Parts: sequence; C-alpha cells; structure tokens
Amino acid sequence: MLGGLAGVWMAHLMFELPVWQFSITERSGLGLLLAIFGCVSRRPDSVPYAVGLYITAAYWFTASTSFANPAVTIARSLSDTFAGIAPAGVAAFIVSQLAGMLAAVILSRWLWRERITD
Repeated sequence: MLGGLAGVWMAHLMFELPVWQFSITERSGLGLLLAIFGCVSRRPDSVPYAVGLYITAAYWFTASTSFANPAVTIARSLSDTFAGIAPAGVAAFIVSQLAGMLAAVILSRWLWRERITD
C-alpha cells in the first residue's frame, strides 16, 4: 500500500497535478456477471473464454483493470484521474477481492487435494 501511495503521488507530481486528492469516479457494474450468465444460458462451454476476454478487455480498454488488488484499489482512490475510484466504493471492492481470494483458496484445496492411497 505504501508503494501504491508513493506511486500515485509521484505520478501526480510528474503530471503537475495536486499531490493530495480523492477520486470522485464511481465504479460499479455487472458486466462480467452478465457475460458469464449470458454464456451459461446459450453456450456454457464458452464461459472460460468469455471471462478471459472480458478481463483482457478490462485491462486494455478501461482504467479499471478489474481492481484485483486491494493495494491498487486504495491507491486509485487517491487519484481523481481516469484511473480513480471513489473512496466510498473502496470497502466493497476490497471485501469482494478478499472473498474471491478465500473462495479461490478453498476451491483450489478441494480441486488439488492429496489423494490418500492404501
């Protein structure tokens, strides 16, 4: 988080912006969920590809990059630029990121558990 904070402040200085600022950009949306549910209803086998393409598009064509890192989410709340996220949304993003991490850990332990053999 300290690295993110330093990076935001350095970027502001480089582009001659006020160093201390908060974003006013509200970020929300159900795009990924809609892509998943749409694929499930028509072509369930295409879900993995749709998710990968959605994430790729989020990285290439939007400022959100899917907000997969809590430190990045916090840092982006401190920049009122195209990459910013309003501080009011930070907690929800972080809770979602941590819930996703927990689900991934539980699922991976189930999928790749050691098999006990006799």
